[in-house]
Amino acid sequence: MSAATPVPAPGPAAPPAATAPGYRPGRTLRLRVEARRQLRRRRTIIVGVLLAALPFILMAAFAIGGTPHDSGAAGPTLIDTATASGVNFAATCLFVSAGFVLVVPVALFCGDTVASEAGWSSLRYLLAAPVPRARLLAVKLTVALGFSAVALVLLPAVALAAGTVAYGWGDLELPAGGALGSGGALPRLAVAVAYVFVGQLVTAALAFWLSTITDAPLGAVGGAVGLTIVGNVLDAVTALGSWRDVLPAHWQFSWLDAIQPTVEWTGMVQGASVSVSYAVVLTALAFRGFRTKDIVS
Repeated sequence: MSAATPVPAPGPAAPPAATAPGYRPGRTLRLRVEARRQLRRRRTIIVGVLLAALPFILMAAFAIGGTPHDSGAAGPTLIDTATASGVNFAATCLFVSAGFVLVVPVALFCGDTVASEAGWSSLRYLLAAPVPRARLLAVKLTVALGFSAVALVLLPAVALAAGTVAYGWGDLELPAGGALGSGGALPRLAVAVAYVFVGQLVTAALAFWLSTITDAPLGAVGGAVGLTIVGNVLDAVTALGSWRDVLPAHWQFSWLDAIQPTVEWTGMVQGASVSVSYAVVLTALAFRGFRTKDIVS
């Protein structure tokens, strides 16, 4: 039998993967830092100014054109009671802007957030910091949704203040007749704004997903706005029948049920479930695709 091969003495255990002293992934790219960066951007300031100016533009239009009246509608609408009180004017501003105007800032904040970093060739440096990819997306999406929520609240808030000064404080007159007391109308209006935000989660998630797969911010923003318009067009095709129920656009005005004599929750619940379902899927696609994406810019 040959001599046994000597066994080397066990050495020290292999050291863990090297990291910089004090490095903590959870402390990279703080929320307040990202929020401060986005707040100082020119597009954020422009969006805020335009949304704050929209109520005054409508007031000027009403002053020039006289008492508002939506003659093309099948029945009375909020536009017919826009100048009845400040609460009515705020509801009218939400009514005329929820279908498209409020889509733009949501798509802009969520579609520009990652693609702009790639366009500036700074995305790879953020990841080399190193900021974990999942954290980078989570922070940017959180800040983008926060700014979107502020944008959706800013418009009716300014409209309420300006409308109260111009038209006085009073009850919310309903187009079909009757009125809601001013004390009860404000919570109803808050529910309406909250529903509009939930309904816009589809646009936000779609813009965010596109932002992770393109280096062109305008492509992500334009793609989200364009697909939202397509959804509105499809919803207008009555031949689709019940298929329209799966379109987020089909439920975008369900918030009007919140400012009726008795709140009807069925439409808002269905609309919220459709919107959240699409948003969850699109957000998951964004995180999954970005996890293995080759970042070259």
